[in-house]
Amino acid sequence: MSRLDQAEFKVTSFCALGAICAMVVSGSAVGDESPTTVPPGYSTSHTGSLHDFDYFAGGWTTHQRRLKARGTGSNEWEEFPATLCMTLYLDGMATVDELYMPTKGLAGLTLRTFDPAKHQWSIYWVSSATGRLDPVPVVGGFQGNRGEFYAADHDNGRPVKVRYTWEIRDRDHARWEQAFSYDERSWETNWTADFERADPLKTCTGGRPKR
Repeated sequence: MSRLDQAEFKVTSFCALGAICAMVVSGSAVGDESPTTVPPGYSTSHTGSLHDFDYFAGGWTTHQRRLKARGTGSNEWEEFPATLCMTLYLDGMATVDELYMPTKGLAGLTLRTFDPAKHQWSIYWVSSATGRLDPVPVVGGFQGNRGEFYAADHDNGRPVKVRYTWEIRDRDHARWEQAFSYDERSWETNWTADFERADPLKTCTGGRPKR
């Protein structure tokens, strides 16, 4: 699912699909929280399980919706389709998915790794525009059908808190959202993705979206 701008490409996501997902990210350390205030719900201590992302293995079609300008109070959105293919590795301890956006001529790769000592996932993004791994992962996990992942980062030089949320709606549908907090008090959702399970034989080849 994207982390910072998938059009310029350096987001975030089932980014598991995974995901999906950014803009230009450069880094402060994960868990770099303000000692006095953080936006509602922000925590880098959320945990999950090894099998949180098993659900997302396979092929998906997705409707992407992205805010045209972040952090400006804008309410103008752009919408576009994408396909995603996800594969489990190391018995589920790592997952890789590729998101292909045909109308954008862009793609991105989401890498997720699970730390069994912390019971926590770290989610990284690689954009086809830069080929670089985002240095700051969002971290967290699922509780039931909802996953929450957070990080402290920068958006075009502005310090932000980052939030990814995942919602498993039923066997074949899920939703991912990305939000930033610029003021440590409120969240601005700037990217959403709705996923529908697809036939991987028709959607994927060699674990990647068909072109």
